[in-house]
Amino acid sequence: MRREDVSGIVLAGGQGRRMGGIDKGLVPLDGRAMIEHVLARLAPQVGAILVNANQNGERYAAFGHPVIADAVGGFAGPLAGLHAGMTAATTPYVVTVPCDSPFLPADLVARLAAGLEGANAQVAVARTSGQPHPVFALVRRDVLPHLAAFLRDGGRKIDLWYASLAVVEVPFDDCAEAFRNINTRDELAAAASK
Repeated sequence: MRREDVSGIVLAGGQGRRMGGIDKGLVPLDGRAMIEHVLARLAPQVGAILVNANQNGERYAAFGHPVIADAVGGFAGPLAGLHAGMTAATTPYVVTVPCDSPFLPADLVARLAAGLEGANAQVAVARTSGQPHPVFALVRRDVLPHLAAFLRDGGRKIDLWYASLAVVEVPFDDCAEAFRNINTRDELAAAASK
């Protein structure tokens, strides 16, 4: 799998309820918006990046990548962001990462791709210590009609959708801290200058 075959989708479409209703991707961490840390780590791994955001579109666009909103209304969660990204992408694969995980691995896509191809799977999901991280996933874009039907039928739970596909979990136990996400102000303070 070539880097140019993969589009990155940064999921920034949530409401940030646990952070007091503020847009987590725009929260400063060590002097830069959290999404800037994510973009810096993801960009070398993919051919293109899309940002899924349902608010503050102009502020996100200032980071230099196309911004797409959910087609499914009501802040429907990461599957709605994946759907929006897959619809806009032109590559055969997409990888999703959340905007609030600024320490994601520099080899995330390569390792997920090896797992996907090795298992001939439709989705590769990162896993640490037996715990899958479903928003860190490499997905074949040809499953888009299946996802659209799942959403149309009211499905919203990411693990339920994955359960209906050929999924491989890829271990990242050597860098478990890379998958830590920042949901609260206390977690933000703890992550600063790490």
